[in-house]
Amino acid sequence: MQYKRIVVKVGSALVSPDGQGCSGKHVLAIAGFISDCHQKDIEVILVSSGSVAAGRALITHGSNNPSIAAKQAMAAVGQMQMMANWQRFFDFSCSQLLITHGDLKDRKRYLNIKNTVRVLLENRALPIINENDTVATQELKVGDNDNLAALVAMVVEADALLILSDVDGVFDKDPRKFADAILLPNIEKITQDIYDLAGGTSNHLATGGMATKIQAADKACEQGIETFIVNGTKPRVFEQLLNGENPGTHFSAQGNTLTAKKQWLKNTLKSSGAVHVDQGAVRALQETGASLLAIGVKGLTGDFAKGAAVDIIYFDEQAPKIIGKGISQYSSSDLARIQGQGSHNIEAILGYCPSQEVIHRDDLVLSSK
Repeated sequence: MQYKRIVVKVGSALVSPDGQGCSGKHVLAIAGFISDCHQKDIEVILVSSGSVAAGRALITHGSNNPSIAAKQAMAAVGQMQMMANWQRFFDFSCSQLLITHGDLKDRKRYLNIKNTVRVLLENRALPIINENDTVATQELKVGDNDNLAALVAMVVEADALLILSDVDGVFDKDPRKFADAILLPNIEKITQDIYDLAGGTSNHLATGGMATKIQAADKACEQGIETFIVNGTKPRVFEQLLNGENPGTHFSAQGNTLTAKKQWLKNTLKSSGAVHVDQGAVRALQETGASLLAIGVKGLTGDFAKGAAVDIIYFDEQAPKIIGKGISQYSSSDLARIQGQGSHNIEAILGYCPSQEVIHRDDLVLSSK
């Protein structure tokens, strides 16, 4: 393996195969792989699912569909079980980082996570990261650990992302339904056709299926991070990875990368609304690298505050297109009053003018054309 820093994401089906507590059945081989990486001076950051499954048998819930409070309690006790399960397989220190989307979208906390992981790696400790399910509200959740792993890979500037699951990779059709399904070993570019191949998940304890894994690969590859989806239930997979072989589906990293700030803006911040722009604004944004001015805004969607991330939408003859995302210098209520106006009119309309731009080009990232 030629990589120097990798993020390994392990799904619930591997940590808790029967959904009733932690098991070493699959984790032992994964831990052996991580230990081998340590011996080869390959830095590893582990993103591990499984806290809810690990704590499920320890919390009385009386239902196949536990309440949110019960699931959070399961995560609270299960996280301890899961960490102990990992630590028993290593002769070096493990460390626990519980984060939410709120931590990632706050620039200072984002950088703190990056610096903490750096120090842990310098001290040869294994960072084990999970979403903080015990406190996260819906608004502050990433929602699945596939996408969390991709975001972590970007934060720590990893070379590769390995998504370990109980499937071999991406197939040309659902292998659970079709015996002649063919594994796709290499995907050069993630298109809508690739997304269309993804089904749901058959594991009722999992929060993601193949769709979230492809989303994660899309995010990571865009930032130059090679991504693999492999079957973590097969010990031979880890020998192949260490030998530089591809035992599953490999997604090729793309050449174009964003600055760290724009990467954070595009992939980490959730949009609170949208601004609708005219064709002139689209040309100015895409062709001249301009900021978005109020005169180019023709409408808006949602109720958002100043400083919120918003999508930039252009309505052409066919359908609305998201052409970018940025941080709005105005609240939705103020923007509704100044849309379509020249910048010189803003102070007369609002009584103040905090910014000549609605979205400054430094706080703007454009989607691919």
